[in-house]
Amino acid sequence: MKEQTPFRAYGYRWVVLAAFAVIAVMNQVLWITFAPITSAAAAFYHTSDLMIGLLSMVFMVVFIVIFLPSAYVIDTRGFRAAVGTGAVLTALFGLTRGLFASNFTMVFISQVGIAAGQPFIIGAITKVAARWFPVEERATAAGIGTLALYLGPLLAMFLTPHLVLRIGIPSTLLIYGVVAAAAAVFFLLAAREHPPTLAGPDERVLMLDGLRSMLRQRHFLFLMVVFFIGLGMFNAISTWIEDIIRPRGFTISQAGRLGGLMLGGGIVGAIVVSLLADRYRRRKPFILLALAGLVPGLIGMTYGTASWLLLLSGFSFGFFLLSAGPVGFQYAAEITHPAPEGTSNTLLLVMGQVSGIVFILGMDALRIRPSGAMTTSLLILIVLSLLNFILALTLPESPIYEKFRSKNKEGHR
Repeated sequence: MKEQTPFRAYGYRWVVLAAFAVIAVMNQVLWITFAPITSAAAAFYHTSDLMIGLLSMVFMVVFIVIFLPSAYVIDTRGFRAAVGTGAVLTALFGLTRGLFASNFTMVFISQVGIAAGQPFIIGAITKVAARWFPVEERATAAGIGTLALYLGPLLAMFLTPHLVLRIGIPSTLLIYGVVAAAAAVFFLLAAREHPPTLAGPDERVLMLDGLRSMLRQRHFLFLMVVFFIGLGMFNAISTWIEDIIRPRGFTISQAGRLGGLMLGGGIVGAIVVSLLADRYRRRKPFILLALAGLVPGLIGMTYGTASWLLLLSGFSFGFFLLSAGPVGFQYAAEITHPAPEGTSNTLLLVMGQVSGIVFILGMDALRIRPSGAMTTSLLILIVLSLLNFILALTLPESPIYEKFRSKNKEGHR
C-alpha cells in the first residue's frame, strides 16, 4: 500500500482563500444591494416595497433550484470550476444590471443571473478549506470564507445608501458591476484547485450516496433545522432591515448603519469563535453560545427606539448569530464524513434559502397596519430562536474532539 505523504501547508493557500473571498464578497454585495434603500428604490422604479424585496428573495428561490447541480459540480469538478462558473455569472449579470439600471425588468433578470452564480460560490466554502488547509486550520479557513458572506452585505449596507444619495441608483449599480467583474478576473487568475503536493486522497463517497447518508443521520437533520431557523432569520432581517426600523422614525442611512453593524458584529464573531473552536477542537459549545447569545440582541432590535440601543443590539445579534455559521458548516462536514463537504455545506445553505422565503413573505404579511411595524414577526423569531437553542442541546460533539482527547490521553501516559 502506497504511503501518504505528510500534509504540507503552503503559503499560497491564503492567496487561494483571498481569491475565493473577494468574489464571494461581491456576489453578496449584489444580492443585498436594495435592502437598505427599499423605499428609495420603490420610488425610483415606481413599484412596491414587496417588489423591491423580491430582488433579494429571488436569490433564495434560485438557490433552491440550482443547489443540487452546484453541489454536484463542487464535489466532482472541484471548487475552482464551480466558483469560476459562479464568478462568470456574477460578473456578466452584475454588468448588465449596471448598464440597464433604469429598467426594472432588466434589473430583475440580472438579479436572477447573479443568483444562479451564488450556490456555485458559497457552497464551496468547506471544499476550499479541505483542499488547501490542515485539519487544525479548517474551521478558521471556513470562518474566513464565511466571513466573506458577511462582509459583502456589510459593505452594501454601509455604502449603498451613501452612494445612492450622492450619485443615484443607476451609477451605484454600474460601479458594483464593474467591481464584480474585476473580482471574477482575480479569482480566475489566482485560484488553483490543489496545492503542489497532496497528502493522499481524502476518501469521500459519491455525492448522491453522501446525500442519502446525510439524510439518514438524525443529528444532521437536527442541524438542518437549526440552520433553517438561524439562516432564514438572517436572510429575512437583512432583506427587511429598513422596513423593520422605519416605523420607529429611523432613516435609510440609519438602516444602513444598523445592517452594517449587525454584519460587522458577525465578522468579529466569526473570527473569534472560529479561532476558539479550532483551538479547543470543540464545536457544540460554540454553537450553543451563539444561539443563546443572539436573543438579547434580537429583543433590542424589536423594541429599541434610541439609536445607540438599536445599533448595540444589532451588533450583538450579528456577533452571535453569524458566528454560528462557519463553526456549523465545519461541524456538519465532520459529523457526515465521508460524505462530500460541498454537499453538506450546500444542504445547510438551502435550508436557509427555503426559510428565508417563508420568513420574508411572512414578515410582510404580518405587518401591523397602518404603521407597517414588524413587531409581531420579530417576536415569533425570538420564540423560534429559543426553540433552536433547545434543539441544539441534543447535538453530539464533533468526532474530532474525541480524537483530540484520545491523543492527549496517550500523550500523558
